[in-house]
Amino acid sequence: MAPGPTNSIVDVPGVGVGHATVWRDEPAPPAGRGIARTGVTVIDPGGNTFRNPIPCGGAVLNGAGECTGFITAQEWGLLETPIFLTSTMQLGRVYDAACELLIDEDDGIGEDVIIPVVAECDDSFLSDARRMQVTRTDVAEALSNARASARATPKVAPPEGAVGSGTGMSCFDFKGGIGTASRLIPDTPYTVGVLAMCNFGERERLTVAGVPVGRLLPLRPEGETPAPFAGSCIVIVMTDAPLTSHTCQRLAARAGLGLARTGSTAHNGSGEIFLAAATGLRAPRGTSTPIGKATVPPIGGATVTPVGGADLNPFFAAVIDATEESVLNCLLSAETMTGRSGNTSPGLPADAVKELLSTAAR
Repeated sequence: MAPGPTNSIVDVPGVGVGHATVWRDEPAPPAGRGIARTGVTVIDPGGNTFRNPIPCGGAVLNGAGECTGFITAQEWGLLETPIFLTSTMQLGRVYDAACELLIDEDDGIGEDVIIPVVAECDDSFLSDARRMQVTRTDVAEALSNARASARATPKVAPPEGAVGSGTGMSCFDFKGGIGTASRLIPDTPYTVGVLAMCNFGERERLTVAGVPVGRLLPLRPEGETPAPFAGSCIVIVMTDAPLTSHTCQRLAARAGLGLARTGSTAHNGSGEIFLAAATGLRAPRGTSTPIGKATVPPIGGATVTPVGGADLNPFFAAVIDATEESVLNCLLSAETMTGRSGNTSPGLPADAVKELLSTAAR
């Protein structure tokens, strides 16, 4: 399938992505906060998701991780807030800041409670997790950047690799982080976009286009500390198609097949958590969306037929392909980084991978 114009999740109309990167070199605790290689990434679905929630659903391949708001989203089948990504030990701070910022942003929330979706991966190989490294200001910056990205015309692909919440992540013992990709669904006006926060995998299992490049690339020099292979992967799927929450769950589950193509085995200590949301069916908060009726967009309501059955097959394929490419884009965008305790995640040697792929194609 063809990618969208930016080959990123922002190709889905109305969707935006914003980052805030935290890079700090201070003395180790208790004298300072230590080495920070972390941050925040926000995916904005567009519009006011609290006043007009969108259908969503999730899937868990291995659950050694955290995603606040996941249970509520599964129960109601609705996404009410932007999606915030960060590192494991910063999740509480990001959750608190998200609550404050979203309430301040919209007085229409009134006396109701808000449960932001905040997901995490563990970046403690490169970032010192013994001190809180993220502030409310960082969360506000990422949210503001995501809002601006959602409104941008024309759309601009968000940065990938070691940026935002992906700053300190490692993937297949190389430098990981944020990757994204999109696919246009043939013979429809719809787009599927994926963003992945990649922090998982054993080097020898890395697979690119079916070629076991991880086993063919040189090993780390003797004495170097490898990154933990059980570190998690969060995958966010967005589409503008009219999908129900149950269908979103089915799309979310396909992200696991995309990860498997790259060599993931979802280790015991890893959190592979996926969430899919669709903007094509929407209704004001507190109301029920009649099947086949969308109120936003367009404002005022329009009859829409939800996509289902065999018509979902290209959507499944799009999620798998875009998830696989998101991981590879992440690896190819991230450069070598040294962080806490001198630990280093090397950048994937693109030229060597290209040569291995060329050799395999002969």
